[in-house]
Amino acid sequence: MNESTVRGWIQKAENDLKIGRDEMATSEPTTDMICFHMQQCAEKYLKTFLIFHGQEYPRTHRLAVLIDLCARLDAEFAALQVWDIDRLTRYATVLRYAEELYPPSDEETRQAMDLAEKVRSFVRGRLQEKGFKI
Repeated sequence: MNESTVRGWIQKAENDLKIGRDEMATSEPTTDMICFHMQQCAEKYLKTFLIFHGQEYPRTHRLAVLIDLCARLDAEFAALQVWDIDRLTRYATVLRYAEELYPPSDEETRQAMDLAEKVRSFVRGRLQEKGFKI
């Protein structure tokens, strides 16, 4: 495990979360971009866990694939499947490009933020349990 690489990925995930939080606090939040950054936050945290364990990660935005890989290392990751974290996957591509122009509602955006926060808290907790000081 390369500690500086793990810390770099955590910082990038935190940056995505910050962008989403900051934008949501505006008078007219750009919900499609907030949802995109929430997916990115979750994806980066899952990849961080794989990197921490010295595992290669696939070049994918599909959170279900990443959750499955993490669950092979730590069975507790099955909780993320129960929480339906994979719902965030659609925001990685569908909302990113102009082919589908729909702004998620504020409620849908808050749900995306909640899911990203759950992944963040969960992965950080698992890393700490494995001895990583955040």
